[in-house]
Amino acid sequence: MTALEWRAYEVGHCLHPECSVRKGGRWRMTRFPALAFLIRHPQRGAVLFDTGYSEHFFSATEHMPERLYRTVTPPRLKDNESLLSQLQRDGIDANDIDAIVLSHLHGDHVGGLRDFPFSSIFCAREGWQDLQRRGRLAAVRKGLLHDLLPSDFPKRVRWIEDAPRAAMLPDAFAELAPGYDLFGDGSLTAIELPGHATGHFGLFFHSSDHEPVLLVADAVWSSRTLRDGVPPPAMVTSWLGDTDAYRTTLERLARLHRAWPQLRMVPSHCAEHRP
Repeated sequence: MTALEWRAYEVGHCLHPECSVRKGGRWRMTRFPALAFLIRHPQRGAVLFDTGYSEHFFSATEHMPERLYRTVTPPRLKDNESLLSQLQRDGIDANDIDAIVLSHLHGDHVGGLRDFPFSSIFCAREGWQDLQRRGRLAAVRKGLLHDLLPSDFPKRVRWIEDAPRAAMLPDAFAELAPGYDLFGDGSLTAIELPGHATGHFGLFFHSSDHEPVLLVADAVWSSRTLRDGVPPPAMVTSWLGDTDAYRTTLERLARLHRAWPQLRMVPSHCAEHRP
C-alpha cells in the first residue's frame, strides 16, 4: 500500500439556494466551495484532482449562451485564488504537476486546466465524447464549456477506462467496483460514481497517516447527505445528469459510509472540508 500526502485547496466558490442541493432545504443563499486537491506520489510527483475556477472560466462565459452558466450559478474568485496561484505560493509551479485527474468536465472542475500545459490528463472517455457531441447551448445546459479544454487535450489525455482494473480494492467497495488503477501501482484508484454527469469518477487512495480517503467529487454535495440520506431535488439531478443513477450512487456511498466509518469521504463542494 502506497501512502500519499495530500491537501485540499479552495479555488473559488459559487452561491446557490440550499434547496438546490438538498430536498426540502431552505431558499437562503449558501456558499459552496470549489475544492481541488494536491496529491504527492513518491514516483510521479505532484498530482491534481480537479482544478476549480480560474480566470479562464470567466473568459469562457463572457458571451451568450455560455454566460448563462455564471448567471445560474454565480461564481466568486478572489485575486490570486486560482489553483496555480495558490500552488506557486506553496513552491509548486505548473511544470511540477505530473498529472491531473478530472472527476468530470463541468466548468467548476476544469476551469483551471489551461494553467497546466505540461501535465498528463486522466479523464473519462465517455465524458469527453458526450461534450464533443454537444453544441454550445446543449453543452452549457449540462454545465460544460468547450473553451475550457486546451487545444492539445486529445494528445495529453489518458482515458480512465483504459487503465488496468484495480486488483486490491477493499471488500467494502464491492457495490462500486470495478476501480481503475491509474498508475498501475495501486496508489490511485478511479472509482466510477455515475449520475451527476456523464463520465463522473471519484478517487481512492491511502493518506500518509494511513487513513483511507475517497474523493467523491459531486456524487455528494454535502457530507450531511451521507449521514442523513436526503438527496438533492430530482429537478436538479435530472437537469445535470441521471436522477436514478445519482440516487443509486448516493445510496451505495451512504452504505459504504456506515460499513466503513474510517473511510474519509470528501465531496468537492462541502464547506466541512474547506482547508
